[in-house]
Amino acid sequence: MKELDPLVFLAVFQEMLGPLLWVLVLLAVGGIAAFFAVLVKERRIVSQRLVRAELLGLVGGVLSLVLMAKVSSSGFTDAGGPADWFLIALVFGVGLAGTTILVYALAGWRDLLSSSR
Repeated sequence: MKELDPLVFLAVFQEMLGPLLWVLVLLAVGGIAAFFAVLVKERRIVSQRLVRAELLGLVGGVLSLVLMAKVSSSGFTDAGGPADWFLIALVFGVGLAGTTILVYALAGWRDLLSSSR
């Protein structure tokens, strides 16, 4: 594989995840948009909310590893080389970051909507 084609990755992820791929993409795009909207509205990052979101992000990282193990044909005991472990760490990191952003955004909107009442 000499060229990196994004459509190949899309096809592989579509085959592995099926309709869940599009749910995850919509969740990611919506979460990022909601996060930036909260930042624009509040004009700061609330540290207490961020710490709580990071703690729940750990759970999201673990759940992303569980999802990876379910949709792939191999488990964690099959990881043999540095590239495998790098991919496992990358999946955990993306799950952690995505969950942190989503939880922070949801908590921010909850606080904004409850304070406007």
